[in-house]
Amino acid sequence: MANSFKCEIVSAEAAVFSGRVEQIIAAGVMGDLGVLPGHAPLLTELQPGPVRVIHDGGDEENFYISGGFLEVQPDVVTILGDTAVRADDLDEAAAEEARQHALKAFNEQSAELDYSRAASELAEAVAQLRTIQQLRKKLGRG
Repeated sequence: MANSFKCEIVSAEAAVFSGRVEQIIAAGVMGDLGVLPGHAPLLTELQPGPVRVIHDGGDEENFYISGGFLEVQPDVVTILGDTAVRADDLDEAAAEEARQHALKAFNEQSAELDYSRAASELAEAVAQLRTIQQLRKKLGRG
């Protein structure tokens, strides 16, 4: 147990994961961030993207976070996601449709377009697709 720590992944809707893990890799706003046992206390913002959780024994589980925060305390790491889902539950067709819709909004040059909202939607859709691609790569299906 000395080589593991408790991890909690929660969103506004539900608790998504709770358990002991060896490592977490998340998409921070300054780049990917890895957390191992004994990591210094930390609070950082997360951007939309995958979160990889490596369990005791090396098994890996993937999640998608649409943004939020990661907090490291001495014995627990908490990920508070705006939205948090298991990568297996992502809908690739819906993510691709959202990406296409956001790109179309950018190209329409409308004065009514909220560029920050379209950029946010595009970033989330691309992050979901990146999470799905990582999962496929891990499973050897793509």
